[in-house]
Amino acid sequence: MNSPHLLERLRRLRVVPVVTLPDVRQAAPLGEALLEAGLPVAEITFRSEAARDGIAALRLRHPDLLVGAGTVLDRATVDRALDAGAQFIVAPGFNPDVVDHCLRLNIPVVPGVNNPTGIEAALARGLSLVKYFPAEASGGLRLLDAMAAPYGRMSFMPTGGVTPDNLGDYLSRPCVAACGGTWIAGSSLLAEGDFAAIAGNARRAVEIAAARSGAVAAS
Repeated sequence: MNSPHLLERLRRLRVVPVVTLPDVRQAAPLGEALLEAGLPVAEITFRSEAARDGIAALRLRHPDLLVGAGTVLDRATVDRALDAGAQFIVAPGFNPDVVDHCLRLNIPVVPGVNNPTGIEAALARGLSLVKYFPAEASGGLRLLDAMAAPYGRMSFMPTGGVTPDNLGDYLSRPCVAACGGTWIAGSSLLAEGDFAAIAGNARRAVEIAAARSGAVAAS
């Protein structure tokens, strides 16, 4: 199953920066920027050769940072991610082989879904958190609302097309634990080494999440 501890942490953090590192040397300053902004979490995707070493570097240099592995497509990548120190696994789709391997290893896994069949496959395995992906391309909030209605036990992490403009709307849904955000540490910012801008984006995400939490609490 998903770790209740992970779900609780994500519900507190509300936003997960989704990062594709072009170079392992960027891991340490990335971690510093996120911690400075008050967003101590990152999902490092296996879309680059630097992923494994980047996860290891983040775990070594920034032990207070919650570090997950994303774009995990097979069991071998699960093993590589765990060997590097990843604390949770995220997949773009629902691959039973990947999910079952994580469950056997007792590592939290967040598979991707965008239809009721995927949600039911997750529920059948005792999962309580899935990644709604690609969120905007699949139908955005309209589809999320429709899917979430029959599945009150399921929480979602929308990712894909989530931006500062719609982040608050996603976070307003009780079914949403957190949102994945690729804009926070985008490829151009990483290529330029602009970690001040990355910290600024992370800080803005934290502000949006806090404002939404305040609005929900007041309602």
